[in-house]
Amino acid sequence: MTILESPIPRFHLAMPVDDLDAARVFYGEVLGLEQGRSSESWIDWNLFGHQFVTHLAGERAQRIHNPVDGHDVPVPHFGCVLTVERFQEFAARLKAAGTAFVIEPYVRFEGQVGEQWTMFFLDPAGNALEFKAFADDAQVFAS
Repeated sequence: MTILESPIPRFHLAMPVDDLDAARVFYGEVLGLEQGRSSESWIDWNLFGHQFVTHLAGERAQRIHNPVDGHDVPVPHFGCVLTVERFQEFAARLKAAGTAFVIEPYVRFEGQVGEQWTMFFLDPAGNALEFKAFADDAQVFAS
């Protein structure tokens, strides 16, 4: 089954950036995302089968953080839920690229409902990204 045949709908997300060339290097080379269509003011990216678009925009809003499991989680943020194997591969890629993590890859809620690997980092425009992987994928929405 391809991502286009998946019963899970794909999302579309547009994020502001202040430098498209920096976005092209970060999302294309550092994260390794496939670039799609583009113009002078935006670039489409394949974010694990989802349509992610970086749009050239002006000033950024004030940063907000909320405490979660002993870490200051940046808000707003976006990301993807990956398999544990893909998470580990992606984390290794980011470490090899010298990524400055807001929250280093670690296991959150260890031994509890919702145990998950997680990591946070910023793109060149300051957008916060979280990528995670659940020990048990059935617990993604567990309460």
